[in-house]
Amino acid sequence: MKKHPKHLSADERRAATVDAVVELAAEQNPSEITTTAIAKHMGVTQGALFKHFPTKDAILQAVMEFVANRLLSRVDKAARTAPSQVAAIEAIFMAHVEFVVENPGVPRMMFGELQHAKLTAPKRIVQTLVRRYGERLHRIIEEGKAEGELSASLDTSAAATLFIGTIQGLVMQSMLAGDVEQVRKDAPRVFEIFLRGIRSGQ
Repeated sequence: MKKHPKHLSADERRAATVDAVVELAAEQNPSEITTTAIAKHMGVTQGALFKHFPTKDAILQAVMEFVANRLLSRVDKAARTAPSQVAAIEAIFMAHVEFVVENPGVPRMMFGELQHAKLTAPKRIVQTLVRRYGERLHRIIEEGKAEGELSASLDTSAAATLFIGTIQGLVMQSMLAGDVEQVRKDAPRVFEIFLRGIRSGQ
């Protein structure tokens, strides 16, 4: 059990709560994480927890917002430092993979939220994340086509969908295997096949 310092600012306490939920999600079913478990993991009382979050849903919303912002920041940084559009696509792919390896509880929470029939606030955030992620890929792919790096006949929307779906597939396989490191092992070989497809004129 990870203990967090008791004397933290409000922002630090909220960040620590988000970290705690992500850590717990890596160890158990996210839907079964209770506020009691979160408080215990942090080494605080439930009362201290509810000083910063009025409900459990508010905690989950904060977690999803953190995930979205952190992941998009990571992929944006990866793309900015790449020397070409193809290199940017690969950098984003590998940055996303590393994010999953570092935060194995995140995909479990995201898949869990998307299973809800109702449009909850956390689910809406995940949907927005996927849309914004797709917009970034769409822009880079279009630039790659314009610069002659990618096939001019490439269906940009389909390529972006396949990119995201490929990562999701890798993550799902690792979850089934119970080994998050498998994502890192398989990613380079899988990306090479994806890249061959978008570079070919077929």
